[in-house]
Amino acid sequence: MQPPSRTSIDRKGLLQKRVSAQSDYDTSEAEYKEAEASVAEIKATIERKLIRAPFTGVLGIRQVNLGQYLKSGDPVVPLQSLDPIYVNFSLPQQRLKDLAVGRDVNVKADGLPGETFAGKVTSIDAVVDEATRNVLVQATLTNPGQKLRPACFVTADVLLPTKEKVLSLPATAINYAPYGDSVFIVEKMKDSDGKDYDGVRQQIVELGASRGDQIAVVSGIKSGEEVVTSGGFKLAPRPPSRRNNDAKTVEQRRTHAADS
Repeated sequence: MQPPSRTSIDRKGLLQKRVSAQSDYDTSEAEYKEAEASVAEIKATIERKLIRAPFTGVLGIRQVNLGQYLKSGDPVVPLQSLDPIYVNFSLPQQRLKDLAVGRDVNVKADGLPGETFAGKVTSIDAVVDEATRNVLVQATLTNPGQKLRPACFVTADVLLPTKEKVLSLPATAINYAPYGDSVFIVEKMKDSDGKDYDGVRQQIVELGASRGDQIAVVSGIKSGEEVVTSGGFKLAPRPPSRRNNDAKTVEQRRTHAADS
């Protein structure tokens, strides 16, 4: 719909030449402005019916039929941004001290054997999950060829700082208790007559990450101390102890340094 053209008839000129009456001029001018407003309203209505994607991505399968009337908020078609792509994963809270934005991440997908996608940590959640004690981490990856798709199952490896050497003990050496975890350390003691004997001392320890049946000990013992690794539930502080280092029934084992 187009408004009347002013170039065809110069109404103002006719009015000045007294060819047209003032009332006719006013009526024509009002009709012209009304037609202009009607055209602007129709253009705005057409503009509102045009759907624009808020970002560049790939469209999926449309969820409406051709000619179908839509209400505000009705889903039309899924839109996914595939490059870059985001990966969300969880890490135990013990790793919080090693996490930082910018750390390198390698991602592998089950459906793409032999391929590794490199990215970086771009966000770390501010809270730790109360149920799992894990923290949510988000990494951003380049996705050449758009091979990775949203909701794919992937394995994420965060490249942490150089590994430290820590003291580790078998899980059987740890006595777990509400007041604190502890181990029994074998050391030289003196009896009432001043004679030396091998006794045990209970020591509270702070534990770190575990790997298999080995548990890292953050503090509480020193390298070289002799720790009871099995049968600790039978012991009490200070009584004489007897070593049994038989491979099948290990009673004591020296702590050793191992990579975390």
